[in-house]
Amino acid sequence: MPKLTDTQTIILTCAASRPGNLAMPLPKGLAGAAAKMTVGKMIERGWLKEADANLRRKEPLWRETSDGHGTTLIATEAGFEAIGIDPVVASTVSNIRKARPAGKPAEAAAEASEGPKLASIRQGTKQALLIDMLQRPEGASITEIVEATSWQVHTARGAISGGLKKKLGFDVATSSDEQRGRIYYIQRSI
Repeated sequence: MPKLTDTQTIILTCAASRPGNLAMPLPKGLAGAAAKMTVGKMIERGWLKEADANLRRKEPLWRETSDGHGTTLIATEAGFEAIGIDPVVASTVSNIRKARPAGKPAEAAAEASEGPKLASIRQGTKQALLIDMLQRPEGASITEIVEATSWQVHTARGAISGGLKKKLGFDVATSSDEQRGRIYYIQRSI
């Protein structure tokens, strides 16, 4: 089986958390020829499929067809299996999100934004360890992160800013402690 790129993993993980397993919108920064090539390979491998977009529900468009309608992208069971998510679980989560009452949109948005983050983290990796450390109430200092992961200081900072903040969308905050130095932690949505 072909190995997934980070971008493909993000697309499929986000789709697993959206109603109807929609793969659209694509991640920020993925546009033009790069988007076309990435999506084309995913369709070719059976991880995504094109479906008619429901414009009344304002589903995002992947492309317009010649008859004036549009198509959107939907993740398939093969796509979920490729990222290690049971298709039954993905469809159950999707159905739960569809059935969620519209009374509390702020909570629903917060929960929806947390879904992809949790699904895209492989357990037992240094990234998972870093997230666990930053989710503790006391957070973690760079020194503690370096000791736990065996990374260099610049690698730990890069993983926080690039991997957690930019790619996974975590809200990482910092504070200063006289004894521990700069403390990093993931802010919880309320």
